[in-house]
Amino acid sequence: MTATTLDADLVTEVARTRPAPAPIPMSRLVAVELRKSFDTRSGFWLMASIAILAVVATGATILFAPDDALTYDSFAAAIGFPMAVVLPVIAILSVTSEWSQRTGLTSFTLVPHRGRVVTAKLLVTLAVGVVSMLLAGAIGAVGNVLGTAITGTDTVWDVTVAEFAYIVLANVLGMLLGFMLGVLLRNSAAAVVGYFVISFVLVPLSALLAQSQAWFEKAQPWVDFNFAQGYLFNGDMSGEHWAQLGVTSLFWLAIPLAVGLWTVLRSEVK
Repeated sequence: MTATTLDADLVTEVARTRPAPAPIPMSRLVAVELRKSFDTRSGFWLMASIAILAVVATGATILFAPDDALTYDSFAAAIGFPMAVVLPVIAILSVTSEWSQRTGLTSFTLVPHRGRVVTAKLLVTLAVGVVSMLLAGAIGAVGNVLGTAITGTDTVWDVTVAEFAYIVLANVLGMLLGFMLGVLLRNSAAAVVGYFVISFVLVPLSALLAQSQAWFEKAQPWVDFNFAQGYLFNGDMSGEHWAQLGVTSLFWLAIPLAVGLWTVLRSEVK
């Protein structure tokens, strides 16, 4: 009995004197989450599709657009549509893969603080969105130069730096919408369907309601996130437009994301 007590006391003393392991730095978590986005075949090709679609959209603009429409704005618009579809899907899969591929138990065991893992995923999502848009913008610029050189027309740069920054912000907000759905639903299929419903089903329904109901026409900029986001693509942002974007972002992004984070931090991971 005495030996057992001494052994227990020794173990307790060793546990007290053993230094606590240093916390995993956020930079390492971000690097791991970034690697997760590329180290699978599907992830690699999904990332590669950003550049591929930008090149395809640029080539299609050169081939089919009239000579007088070969401006940088035309290339930006052609590239912007596929980016608006692909980037949110990347954001969704960056979150839902932990549950669909059942790696969440490993991730949250190695890093028990789930909030830090989700934060790392969010930082990677924002970085991928910004870098992807800069890459797409560069491809569009090359297409603008080549297209006008082929047709012998003047090269027109009709997108200012501020307008391009608005476009980048609009696409980042689209990625945040996908990220929110991934956190809230934690199911790839459900989140992707939810994103397409919000972006491609609710938009025409909202426009139809605004055309038929005068009260909703006035309320639409304050309740329709896609409508408020559209001012960014148009490069026309007044103080009221920023306020409308802030209100719609609060209800469509911030509050649902907070609910999703609350459930992630408290739900059982299997």
